[in-house]
Amino acid sequence: MPGIQKVTVLGTGVLGSQIAYQAAFHGFDVTAYDIDDVAVRAGRARMEHLAGVYVTDNVAGATTVTTTRALEGIRYSSDLKDAVSGADLVIEAVPENLGIKRALYEQLAAVAPAQAIFATNSSTLLPSDLKGFTGRPNQFLALHYANNVWRQNTAEIMGTSDTDPAVYQAVVDFAQRSGLVPIELKKEKAGYVLNSLLVPLLDAAAGLLLEGVADVETIDKTWRIATGAPVGPFQIYDVVGLTTAYNVAAASPEQTSQAWAAYLKTNYIDKGKLGTSTGEGFYTYR
Repeated sequence: MPGIQKVTVLGTGVLGSQIAYQAAFHGFDVTAYDIDDVAVRAGRARMEHLAGVYVTDNVAGATTVTTTRALEGIRYSSDLKDAVSGADLVIEAVPENLGIKRALYEQLAAVAPAQAIFATNSSTLLPSDLKGFTGRPNQFLALHYANNVWRQNTAEIMGTSDTDPAVYQAVVDFAQRSGLVPIELKKEKAGYVLNSLLVPLLDAAAGLLLEGVADVETIDKTWRIATGAPVGPFQIYDVVGLTTAYNVAAASPEQTSQAWAAYLKTNYIDKGKLGTSTGEGFYTYR
């Protein structure tokens, strides 16, 4: 199978913009797609910000010249057919909602070139939940990025029973060439490796808050001091984004998850406090 060079990222939110910029920084031909011109402009602004972050965070090879070159290598589009034209790899990074993803894949299957590999960045849905909508289950798998991809540079790769081994290997190769450490999963597992470890921590923190056991600051402080971790669970929530946390909780039938979704909606989502992306979530940011 020919190597991947032309990449389209669907969704330019917090993580989608990072995925697109990371690939462009490592020399891939990148197109960033979102649903309308307003969303595309917001995504462009995120990537312009990332260019500065790569320099200040001392990412290997990052200078004002190389980060500007990466920005100039990104094409933007709000037309799906145009965005995926000639793509070797299409990475989906839209909200964690099965209905939204299904509608997108059904549209994508009709307009994407035959050679294109499809990859979902979903953190909660299994690729088997989505493969039936793609029109090409043998060319579909999960490629899951951690937030702050230039530092936490893992790429969890998880296929289904239908995924062509050559497709899987092509995505492993792409991950390596885009500055990531491939984490190859041997079978499907909800939450992959990272979220199988992280989600129980976040759920436990949410439970402690909802039950009135301790406040946000106390829970985070306890975790940081007792484990030596740089951040606590609610700081992680803010980085991940409270919209994502809400979507995941709202999709669960569990009573505790529904209570957490309602809490987030009333106290944060409805007030525009979505985490670091908006400057305020559980904490306030400059």
